[in-house]
Amino acid sequence: MSRGAFCLVLHGHLPWVLHHGRWPHGEDWIYEAASETWLPLLRVLDQCEVEGIRPAWSVGLTPVLLEQLAAREFAIGFRRYLRDCQGQAERDQGDFHTWGHPHISWLAGRYLEHYEDQRTRFDAIGGDLLGAFRAHAEAGRIELLTSNATHAYHPLLLHDRSARAQIRVGIATSERHLGWRPRGAWLPECAYRPPGPWHPPVVHGDVRDRVGVATLFADEGVRWFVVEDGLVQNAVPAAMLDGDRVVPLGPGTAPDPTRAWGDVLEPVRVVEGGILTELTALGRCNEVAEHVWNAEMGYPGDGRYLEFHKRHGIRGLRYWRVTSRKADLGQKLEYHPEQAHDGVFTHADHFANRIRERLSNHGQATGRYGVLCAPFDAELFGHWWAEGPDFLLEVARRLHHDSEVDVRTVSEALDRAPADKGVALPEGSWGAGGDHRVWLGEHTWFVWNAEYRAEDRFIDLWHRADW
Repeated sequence: MSRGAFCLVLHGHLPWVLHHGRWPHGEDWIYEAASETWLPLLRVLDQCEVEGIRPAWSVGLTPVLLEQLAAREFAIGFRRYLRDCQGQAERDQGDFHTWGHPHISWLAGRYLEHYEDQRTRFDAIGGDLLGAFRAHAEAGRIELLTSNATHAYHPLLLHDRSARAQIRVGIATSERHLGWRPRGAWLPECAYRPPGPWHPPVVHGDVRDRVGVATLFADEGVRWFVVEDGLVQNAVPAAMLDGDRVVPLGPGTAPDPTRAWGDVLEPVRVVEGGILTELTALGRCNEVAEHVWNAEMGYPGDGRYLEFHKRHGIRGLRYWRVTSRKADLGQKLEYHPEQAHDGVFTHADHFANRIRERLSNHGQATGRYGVLCAPFDAELFGHWWAEGPDFLLEVARRLHHDSEVDVRTVSEALDRAPADKGVALPEGSWGAGGDHRVWLGEHTWFVWNAEYRAEDRFIDLWHRADW
């Protein structure tokens, strides 16, 4: 008997880097992401198709990423990048053999085969990564999401018009590339702001009244996004929903205690300014997700996995393993793929068990069908954690045969278990402290100073330009 749904959400985004040099923050950034994350994730989806497994991921591809992946220059540059990596692997193979390091020389030969396979795969899809993801979405294996046009951070944008334009242009871009309007959206940095008065931190000294983020997205037809767990846990009950019947919670109306208010496994409809929006918010289940992303306890820190930070040369390949979280780069030992594979199997078992246990505990405590949402930056899988795509494949295999867990896209999970309560969410993000300190502080004042002046200038030109 199913206890609830598991929804894996992968967020893919890169700022515009085409025509901005090569390395470290130019075009190589998107080529690395394509080689280490996007092609490996497509390989997992292809393997799931072969095995009759439906992974049901909800995958966000931001509009600025879509535009780059669709650009002719990307396909040309990516093929060049793969040839360069092959050349590096071939040189390493000879050098390490000469230097008396046969195992690393063998690893270099393994890289040679890997990049040749990637060139073959890329050619097989006609150099169209976006088309390959779109095909998996059309086949029902995944759901694709939209987002802000340039991944703008909503709570700190100066003008509501800017925030609304980010959403409208983002959705239009997604629709142009995908052929349909996505139902869900990735909220950049899971950063939410409610409606109400706000004082800009720089440039302007006035207090202005802002529209809530849920209203902005709902006005454009978006029906769900993900927020940090604390926003759901600390939300204020505002309404009870029974189908089309809405019971506002005011003086003398107590919330029904059986509805599991404040539980992160409970989707909630967002109420802004006393109005129930069409937008449903899902909280990140950190109890489960932290086993992947947490720097102290997360799986990627296991000593058997490939070390991200140590390369052979400035832009070279990686041949060493984590060894220990406390080991400096000079103490890293040689990487052994078979040991890493053992870690993948162990951690996939543990992760699937944690999902099942959390849903079971929720069901036993509330008698309700839970929706466990685990969102991650997509680049964690493959780029930062080399074994991440294999981990996702093993998790998909385990959950495919698990009768207690429904693996669903977020939209499917909400169709099965729509929110039956409306809440007013507090402000916050998934950054450190759950607030805005990562994006607003003494080291970033100059950014917002420039950004606010750019918003003002753009809106001024908008009104004065010759139409």
